[in-house]
Amino acid sequence: MPNPLCTERLLAAIFESNDDALLAMALDGTVERWSQGAETLYGYGAREMVGEPLRRLVPLYETPGLEALLNKARQGELMHWDSTERLTKSGMRVRIMAKRSAIRDEEGRLIGILERAQALEWSGSDVPAEAQLRLVAEQMPVLVWTTDKDLRITSNWGAGQPWSRIRVGALIGHSVCEFLGCADRHAPAVAQHYEAVQGRPSHFEYTQKERSYEVQVSPLRAASGEIMGCIGMRLDITDRKKSEAETRYQATHDALTGLANYREFIDKLEDEVRRTERNLRQFTLLLLDLDDLKAINDRLGHLAGNRALKRLAAVLKEQCRETDLAARYGGDEFGVVMIDSDLEKAEHVARRIEARLQNDVELPVLGVSIGIGLYPGDGRNAQELLEKTDRQLYQCKKTHKAAVDEAAMRRSSTQRT
Repeated sequence: MPNPLCTERLLAAIFESNDDALLAMALDGTVERWSQGAETLYGYGAREMVGEPLRRLVPLYETPGLEALLNKARQGELMHWDSTERLTKSGMRVRIMAKRSAIRDEEGRLIGILERAQALEWSGSDVPAEAQLRLVAEQMPVLVWTTDKDLRITSNWGAGQPWSRIRVGALIGHSVCEFLGCADRHAPAVAQHYEAVQGRPSHFEYTQKERSYEVQVSPLRAASGEIMGCIGMRLDITDRKKSEAETRYQATHDALTGLANYREFIDKLEDEVRRTERNLRQFTLLLLDLDDLKAINDRLGHLAGNRALKRLAAVLKEQCRETDLAARYGGDEFGVVMIDSDLEKAEHVARRIEARLQNDVELPVLGVSIGIGLYPGDGRNAQELLEKTDRQLYQCKKTHKAAVDEAAMRRSSTQRT
């Protein structure tokens, strides 16, 4: 087993006799030794760097690479060399080839990293293409991450959205389950990552903390073509979803009352016919007509007429179940598709609607005519059911009008006498 004292003396001898840019760091990235060659390359003396984090020399876009290196080292693995960038004391960037060796304790455990750096020449642009690519990746309005085969995150890039507060490199070392907030590895969002590791890319949406995301996950391959993990990209689509929902709502709802409109009503009715036909159940349809809307408009104005329509709409929302669909499908015409109901339930709801309007303290007092249809008894398709229910509504209106006319005649007769 290596003797720690021998290891220490060996390191000291290496640093004293070598003109290369050498540094030794602990597994948390703290610089523990600093050679004269490192001072020549970076401009910092040993007193300035020993005890300081190596991140001091690392550009922001290279930070994830350093974190990945340290994370691997803490797991007992070491990236022995790579090409990276460092910052000098004067603020200049220098491209280096870093060759690394393991520093181990007496039990053979990796406890530190010895790095030898050699400056590389840049040609062409002042900023290498790789650095330009990383700058772009860092500022992309999406979140990008890579994982190993065990779905442990090895890097993350992209600005994401301001509210996400996920900094570049902040996810390194976390599992995909932790990142996605899924305790179950079989949850769809996590399972898609396992699929990617098997070579099958996927594209899906998921919701986390009341935000909606669009995610694409693909296999991450080495230069040899071997799958070494997966790469994911996440775009926050919450605002787009809200916009789509608002557009959908406006397209399917009546602007005045907030109820479903004619198109949504017919679509729901036809869907319910198909569904009920499959499961051999029944449902009911209410068609409603606000009585004397024209008289209200003529006597009190159209604003009062609009308020009357909204009052009836509010009663429908109040008296119908969440599973039912209430709609305004004409000027003063309304409809309710009552899911999984029979005539008795439909008549009960109709009476509640009439009573609620009659007892309303707001004036004018409103009346409503109601027709009730039962599927499949009153029609084998949506059109037949609508026609049969509309005939019942028309008969109800005639009855109401006759009652109103009779009451008016009695009042007139009483006044003459």
